[in-house]
Amino acid sequence: MEENKILVHTCCAPCASPSGERLMKDGWDITLFYSNSNIYPKSEYQKRLESAEKLAKIWNVPLIFDSWDHTLWREFIKGYEKDKEGGGRCSLCFEFNLKRTAGKAEELGYKAFTTTLTLGPYKNSKVIFNIASVFPGFMEFNFKKKNGFQRSIELSREYGLYRQNYCGCEFSFRD
Repeated sequence: MEENKILVHTCCAPCASPSGERLMKDGWDITLFYSNSNIYPKSEYQKRLESAEKLAKIWNVPLIFDSWDHTLWREFIKGYEKDKEGGGRCSLCFEFNLKRTAGKAEELGYKAFTTTLTLGPYKNSKVIFNIASVFPGFMEFNFKKKNGFQRSIELSREYGLYRQNYCGCEFSFRD
């Protein structure tokens, strides 16, 4: 596997657009990995996947998608369903998705992987980095920096990407 290849956990196309743009400008050869068993309902998961597919096609980069196993995700966060956004449930959700991404990176022989989760204005990058630090090959990129979220809005408009109005799980509806 080439040294500049990186697997990019893709929470959604709007977050992946400025993140991937930055990585490619920095010389990375990216592969998008859509792994989001937390997304609910399945129709929402599908909309976000279709938007990620659209972005991958625009950029002509590979997109791999993980199976949607919301039941397994629910088991993983069990006991934290009533937490507020940004609490323990979210940390477990990050861990769930990062663990699956680390596994896919290892399976495919990628020496490096990262996540687009750090772009979200309500996501604590330090928490994400701390959780991800246990996984070999994780690369810290704080995609919020360099006006990442604003660039997300611009690229979503330019590419016609679907922009969701909640984080993803059924518990984020109420917050």
